[in-house]
Amino acid sequence: MEEDRVAPDAYVEKGNSSPKIVVVGSLNMDIVMESDQAPEQGETLLGSGMHLLPGGKGANQAVAAARLGAYVSMIGAVGDDSFGAEMLDALEQEGVEVSRVLRRAKTPSGAASIWLAGGDNRILVYPGANGTLGAEDIDAPENVRLLQEADAVLIQLEIPLDAAVRAATIAREAGAIVVLNPAPAAALPEALLRSASVLTPNRGELAALVEASTSDETRLKEAAQKLAAASGGAVVTTLGEAGALVLERQGGTAEQVPAAQAGPVVDTTGAGDCFSAALAVALARGNALPEAARYAACAAALAVTRLGAQGGMPTEADVRRLYSAGSTPSADSAEDSGA
Repeated sequence: MEEDRVAPDAYVEKGNSSPKIVVVGSLNMDIVMESDQAPEQGETLLGSGMHLLPGGKGANQAVAAARLGAYVSMIGAVGDDSFGAEMLDALEQEGVEVSRVLRRAKTPSGAASIWLAGGDNRILVYPGANGTLGAEDIDAPENVRLLQEADAVLIQLEIPLDAAVRAATIAREAGAIVVLNPAPAAALPEALLRSASVLTPNRGELAALVEASTSDETRLKEAAQKLAAASGGAVVTTLGEAGALVLERQGGTAEQVPAAQAGPVVDTTGAGDCFSAALAVALARGNALPEAARYAACAAALAVTRLGAQGGMPTEADVRRLYSAGSTPSADSAEDSGA
């Protein structure tokens, strides 16, 4: 419909409406178990539901960016098993280019065990083939070309650091926007930090990265400033029901972006992946960081209202409608701990 293509006044497509996004990251099969409460150590409970759903932080971000209208290519690795085939098929159905996803012989695909209880989640990830992706794979001519031609590149840490560093370095040197989602939290080499245009940690990841408390507003802003100083880039910290804290540069003023009201929380898995992808798409279209963060907050708010990390990713039309309706603080939003 024509109205779906009209941007709200504050969010305007200033460049290509279908930017080129490259995602370098993981593909996992999510084994989702639902229950009223999570089991304690040594405890066995009966679940109320079980689902096998394609996931992985990289693949989640690829699906999110594709549904938001970007042209998306994925660089990663899967095993030579049924999970790998199913995950690639799911990405292709979303319009994601997967020719650069490697198929590793005699290697299982990555998987994640996810417990859903009371709208929250606990996640255990097995890297599988994701752990085989190395810098030498990134240096393949086809991958270098993709990274050099991208408007924005999304990277996470469910792949080996040497692959992440190489991808970020190539992309940044070519002038792409590099959005680094530092999850799961790990000590980051300077080369990776310095290649990131924007880092998108949640509160806990930010605390781990700078080895400092983020327990209150003052400490949170100090931690963001510390990370911005280390990277030289922007820091957007996702805060769940409190929205996000946007710091465009070291020494700048941190701006609070509120969460959006979209409906009851069903599954928070992948909310942070959705946020990072939407942020990258908006930035690639030429929007300023605060505008892009508001757009991303709307996307993430919609994502948590549906089951499954990839299945819950919203469309561009849905996000535009919520954005144009205005962002209001929502107690239903949840801080990401997604796969």
